[in-house]
Amino acid sequence: MARVLRLLTQVMGWSCVMIGLFHVALGNAAIPGAGSAGSTVDSWGRFMGASFVGYGLAWLWAARQRPIPARAVRWLAGVFLLGGVGRLLSLAVHGRPQWFQIALALIELALPPVFFWLADAEERILRCDVEAAAAAR
Repeated sequence: MARVLRLLTQVMGWSCVMIGLFHVALGNAAIPGAGSAGSTVDSWGRFMGASFVGYGLAWLWAARQRPIPARAVRWLAGVFLLGGVGRLLSLAVHGRPQWFQIALALIELALPPVFFWLADAEERILRCDVEAAAAAR
């Protein structure tokens, strides 16, 4: 499970960085259905893209730690889950968005529980190693 956690954490980090850079570079063109949303939405989208790059870098920071800090994984997964909840609120208030936004919402709602479950996988191994070493003395 520790390897799965490390792999998912790295994939999450790099995915967020790439998606964020895509939004910074393309603005409204990066959002299906928002091409004519105007300069205000374009500015906001590019800013949020930069924020998403930072979010991805936080995932990559966590992935570089030994062990991966469970607390950081849980916080980062919670933020991702909050994004999915935000999409559900938008669906309730404004109706069905473009199909790709639905797919993203499903990912944002399904992936955090996996991270919550795996969050302490490396810390558990370290704890077991420490306990085994202490018992061997």
